[in-house]
Amino acid sequence: MRVISGSARGRKLKAPPGLSTRPMADKIREASFSMLASLGVAPDRVLDLYAGSGSVGIEALSRGAESADFVEQNRVACEVIRDNLRHLGFEARAQAHQTSVGAFLARIQRPYDFVIMDPPYADPDIVATMAMLGSSAAVEDGTILLIGHSPRVELPETAGALRCLRRRCHGDSCFSIYEAVIERDTETNEETET
Repeated sequence: MRVISGSARGRKLKAPPGLSTRPMADKIREASFSMLASLGVAPDRVLDLYAGSGSVGIEALSRGAESADFVEQNRVACEVIRDNLRHLGFEARAQAHQTSVGAFLARIQRPYDFVIMDPPYADPDIVATMAMLGSSAAVEDGTILLIGHSPRVELPETAGALRCLRRRCHGDSCFSIYEAVIERDTETNEETET
């Protein structure tokens, strides 16, 4: 597994041992970032949920993102992310958090412009997690979500504030791109989902 493009292009990444994590394949990462570029998305502040090896968030850092937070519950995988960040010289711009996605989203204070979700393919709570993300402080109007999933998982067109922009499958791996659509009520200054 390697970084595909940017300042760390071609550099190798470590993956957590065993089969408990499933890093996004290089060709899927390449296709997803190409699609993001075609949509004019240039991530700046990145949140990588279910981060595994950190490969997708690291790809965003390599391509110019200013900062990234990686959320991974597994202790060994979290150490692998920290090793990868040190190896590539990104540790000053990124932080790995060993916690659950729900716990992290419950305490986050600032929004991100790009969020990555690559949960386990058999995760029955994927849509509920998307809705939780869409109503959290982690997103603002225009935040982009890249979600990796199985072709056997049917994701909705909308999940809370999130609206699907694109979907693509390559063999047994798919990704979907969503955008947060949050309008402000100018009279009450409150956010509302459309």
